[in-house]
Amino acid sequence: MQERLILHVDMDAFYASVEQRDNPELRGKPLVVGGGGNRGVVAAASYESRRYGIRSAMPMAEARRRCPELLSVRPRMRHYKAVSDRIFAVFREFTPIVEGLSLDEAFLDMTGSVRLFGDGESIARAIKARIRDETGLLASIGVASNKLVAKIASDLDKPDGLVVVTADNLRATLDPQPVSVIPGIGRETIRRLDRIPIRTVRDLRTAELRDLEPVFGRFAERARRRAAGIDDRGVIPERVEKSISAEETFDTDLSDTADMERELLRLSERTSRRLRKAELAAGTVTVKIRQADFTTCTRQQALKPPANGTDQIYAVACDLLKTWLADNAGARIRLLGVGGSCLSPARQPDLFDEPRERAGPVDTTVDEIRRRFGNNALSRARTLDREDPERLE
Repeated sequence: MQERLILHVDMDAFYASVEQRDNPELRGKPLVVGGGGNRGVVAAASYESRRYGIRSAMPMAEARRRCPELLSVRPRMRHYKAVSDRIFAVFREFTPIVEGLSLDEAFLDMTGSVRLFGDGESIARAIKARIRDETGLLASIGVASNKLVAKIASDLDKPDGLVVVTADNLRATLDPQPVSVIPGIGRETIRRLDRIPIRTVRDLRTAELRDLEPVFGRFAERARRRAAGIDDRGVIPERVEKSISAEETFDTDLSDTADMERELLRLSERTSRRLRKAELAAGTVTVKIRQADFTTCTRQQALKPPANGTDQIYAVACDLLKTWLADNAGARIRLLGVGGSCLSPARQPDLFDEPRERAGPVDTTVDEIRRRFGNNALSRARTLDREDPERLE
């Protein structure tokens, strides 16, 4: 049986690299892509800014504290998506078996492409060159016989890296690495392993199960297999969406219930619009709430039948927020989010299917107007700030 050939391609500092490519004045300088003001978070950091310890998901205020000369730009998601589409088109020149993980990351199964394009290293170099020629951007690629090792390898020589892991160099490549290189092992697990002590992949691979079970429980053997580079998962060309959501960090904490509900409606609109665009319906609605002290919680409720209409999602989200506020009177809210999960196709049901709530005529009309004239062409009156006259112009 032919050994699988898997590539993991990871674009280097994708959002920031696109901005530096498009604007020569940003090149070679510490740059982040993220929300405006100090209340936002870093969506992406250039390699120049990473030297200051700046990482994605870091509060903008902390990023600026670490690097006073830091430059920042607002995200341009539609533009990044267009660049990503060109990159994925390159992937499909080499194989139809592409599993996209995000706009800038994918697994490629090249097992059936070897006769056409050569060995793993040759294919990886060809893909890197095509991406560079097509977009002017750099990619790091890991090559291995499975997804786990390929993903680890792609992160070992950034930026513009290429690491090939074979049966002959598997141990030499993985064993010296810190256990943090294994996907799914987070900071708290690392702290618990450090007390044993287990610090390297080799330590984990050779550990006794009785030592690992207090940390990993019933997944102890799985953790040890991962440290040995064992992974049987296949590359899945079409990933099913698990959830669709929208969230917002506010420049000023929200304390008024009416303001919270207005923002919740805006978020419900964004989430429901994304659901309809993907032709999906949500069976569960989730509200995410982050307070001023960064305490974060979520509340969720089943939506029966599944739906993708703004009114249905907003009604459930509003009930969840009101229930939470009843137990947290006087709370000041820094961030709100609305998500839909337990997704299913938003289609005309078959005779024996559970019926779906379909989008109403208002949603359908609004979607069409926004499709033709842009997302800001139309707003619900309830989402307008009463004290912001510019929104009424």
